[in-house]
Amino acid sequence: MTATTNPPAPGLRERKKAATRQALHEAAVRLAAEHGVERVTVEAIADAANVSRRTFSNYFNGKEQALLHTDYARMARLVELVRDRPAGEAGWTALTRAIEVSVAENADEDPEWRVRYRTLRRDPALAGELVRSYTVAERELSGVIAGRLPAAPDTPLRARLLAAHFLTAVRVANQVWLERPEEPLIDLVRRALATTAEPFA
Repeated sequence: MTATTNPPAPGLRERKKAATRQALHEAAVRLAAEHGVERVTVEAIADAANVSRRTFSNYFNGKEQALLHTDYARMARLVELVRDRPAGEAGWTALTRAIEVSVAENADEDPEWRVRYRTLRRDPALAGELVRSYTVAERELSGVIAGRLPAAPDTPLRARLLAAHFLTAVRVANQVWLERPEEPLIDLVRRALATTAEPFA
């Protein structure tokens, strides 16, 4: 049996950067909840987080990215979870097991924050950035799962299609959850993935 080691804990510099990024994100979401997405400015977010406009630009390309940082972070974590699945696991299985872990990891988040962020994600002004976050995840996930598919000339294409189908199911489940939050997200995700899984079973 090969021994496994946990990744090293982030150093002080990395923790400070993560804290600043999170502070900017929370300031952006708070301002959007109070004034609306379209009225929020980068300058206002930086001021609310007690950092400079230049510091903001070191972390985010614009206010939309700052507002949806949670989405980007969760997508990055999902890629990491898929990468850590057992090597012999099929691509679709690795994806579905990873998303279940991801949803479980976020099940205990603050209810007030969840409602605020859920409301934010429904704002039409952020639709383009949400699509962009899924596009980034699709590209990264396809690279991770390509090695789980049989080697063939069309493997990159199949990996991209697999990632796209998977993320579409997850995105639709999230959209339904935004409209019907009384139903557990994990149940919606499981049903959406089961409906989508036939071509990859």
